Amino acid sequence: MSAAVLPAPASRTAPARPDPYADGEGRFEVVRGVRVEKQPMGLVENLIASILQGRLEPFCRENGLGRAVNETMFTLPVGGNDRKPDVAFVSHARWAADRPIPRVNAWPVAPDLAVEVVSPTDKAFDVVDKLREYFAAGVRQVWHVYSNVEQVFVFDSPTAVRILTGGDELSGDPVVPGFRLPVADVFPLAEPAP
Repeated sequence: MSAAVLPAPASRTAPARPDPYADGEGRFEVVRGVRVEKQPMGLVENLIASILQGRLEPFCRENGLGRAVNETMFTLPVGGNDRKPDVAFVSHARWAADRPIPRVNAWPVAPDLAVEVVSPTDKAFDVVDKLREYFAAGVRQVWHVYSNVEQVFVFDSPTAVRILTGGDELSGDPVVPGFRLPVADVFPLAEPAP
């Protein structure tokens, strides 16, 4: 008698997800393993991000504090999502000055500071979800910059916020010690919001 050959059991593995980085560069984040396109920023919002990064980067470099970057993807240690704040600061305490930067899609560290320039097309619940995610991952401070009302919301936790307006000064303390910038300097001269 010959032995019957049984078919191999059906595989119960989930289908492989496409590589979210396969399509190259762009304004996207990776949430739960899926590429999520970010809405394009308007001219004013782009200028605000440039102003902040342009002031933070030389200050941090000259004072040996760390690196200020723009549009850099970070793999957050809690939740595993890859997020791309508009501007971020990573201290030398988190990533030593002499530690090489890896050649990867997303920097495997939570920034000390994450700055989001909130666009009119951003959904409030997405902004709040990301804020909570940043703090859960170890981000020490989050700035939400609202171009339409020319205000900066400085979060020291998901529930502790200071709202700054044109006559105030934006301080990086204690996350970026000594950094100061008049809030009025954050916002370019722009036409009134519709």
